[in-house]
Amino acid sequence: MKPDIHPAYRPVLFHDVGADAFWLIGSTVDTDKTFAHSDGHTYPYVALDVSSASHPVYTGKERKAKSEGRVAGFNKRFSGFVGKP
Repeated sequence: MKPDIHPAYRPVLFHDVGADAFWLIGSTVDTDKTFAHSDGHTYPYVALDVSSASHPVYTGKERKAKSEGRVAGFNKRFSGFVGKP
């Protein structure tokens, strides 16, 4: 292997801000932010919007629809045309 071409592999603290969950895992992600973890050490820090702790597929919580479904909207819009010659 060529020297000095691989990124540094180190422990990185990932934070899901939606679920307020932290993971300390090995990564090569490049970040300038740091955060003091509960174990007393300071690690490189990456904030995440969505992870398995907050995504509806993994949590089993359904998101509420903004409005009625597409089929219901279609039926509502064109229900007056049924049976008219």
